[in-house]
Amino acid sequence: MLIVPIYKAYGQYLPWVSEMRYLGFFVVKAHLFRCSFSHSKRSFFGAVNGVFGKLFNLASEVVILELVKSKCLPMLLYGLECCNLRNADLQSLDFTYNRLFTKPFRTKSIDVVKDCQYFFGAVLPSVLVLRKADKLALRYQCLENAFCTYCRSI
Repeated sequence: MLIVPIYKAYGQYLPWVSEMRYLGFFVVKAHLFRCSFSHSKRSFFGAVNGVFGKLFNLASEVVILELVKSKCLPMLLYGLECCNLRNADLQSLDFTYNRLFTKPFRTKSIDVVKDCQYFFGAVLPSVLVLRKADKLALRYQCLENAFCTYCRSI
């Protein structure tokens, strides 16, 4: 397959890449529109390790999980409600979040992780993304109706 360069002004050309960043997303070369979440996962784990490094032996699990929920989880979920995510993408995000619980609770058992998430009120990223996507879709539907009271209350 011959790749022909796209020339810009002044003789410069656009390089062909397999991945590009656009508005915080990494769009991947594929037959269908796809995004890569490896960069957001890396940022998420970097922030989580920063929290663990500073507070792991000083703070309780509740404090650590609340900090991760408020400061680190948005790095993982940024803008995902706008993407058309596959089930594999949602499972990958859930796996990333489940790995967070293995260190403070010193376990590798998924059953223990699920119990900890239940008792600490942690919601999986797949559920959060679907909730945000539903809320976004409802807002766009309400934009057509000027008398909608639900959008004013959000």
